[in-house]
Amino acid sequence: MVISNPASTASLNAVPLLPRRPVAQEMEAELHQGLCNHLQMELMASYTYFSLAVWFTQRELNGFAAFARAESDGERAHAGLFVDYLVARSQPVELSALSQPRQTWTNVEDVLVSVFEMEAEVTTSLQQLYSLAERCGDYRSSIFLDPLIKSQVDAESEVAHLLAQVRHCGTDFGALLILDQSLNAAATPAAA
Repeated sequence: MVISNPASTASLNAVPLLPRRPVAQEMEAELHQGLCNHLQMELMASYTYFSLAVWFTQRELNGFAAFARAESDGERAHAGLFVDYLVARSQPVELSALSQPRQTWTNVEDVLVSVFEMEAEVTTSLQQLYSLAERCGDYRSSIFLDPLIKSQVDAESEVAHLLAQVRHCGTDFGALLILDQSLNAAATPAAA
C-alpha cells in the first residue's frame, strides 16, 4: 500500500478563488461594511435563538423550543441571503467571531422581551441599510433589502403577539403550558 504525501496532493485539491466577477455597479465601501455588519447581526440572532431553544428545552417547553429553533434556522437563512448578495455583487464576505449569547432569563416573559428587543434592533439595522443604499444611489441594494424589511417587520410583529399571549397567561403555568402545546402543534406539521 502506497500512502501519498499530503503536501503533494494539497495543491491538486485546492479550489482557487475565481477572478472578480463583472458587476454593473460598484458598491460603496460604507454600504459594503454595513451589509457585512448586518450579516453578523443575523448570525448572532441565529445563535441567540438557538440559545433560547436550549433554555426552553431544559424546561420541557417543547413548543417554545421548536419556535426558537425555527427562528434560529430562519435567521441563519437570512445570513445566507446576505452572503449570496455580497458574492453576486463581487464583494468580499467578512465574518467575525460571534459573542457568547445570553443564556439565562428569569421567565418566559423575560425571554420574549429580550427577543422583541433583538428583532427591533435587526429591523432598525435593515432600515438604516436601506437609507444608506438610497443615499449611495445603490438601487440594487434597495431592491434586495425591500422583501427582507417586510419579512423582518412581520417577525417583529409575531414576537410581539407571542409576548402579549405570554403576558395574558400571567402567573398561570397551566395557561403557559397550553400556549406551549399550541406552539408545538404549529411546529409539528413543519417538521414532518
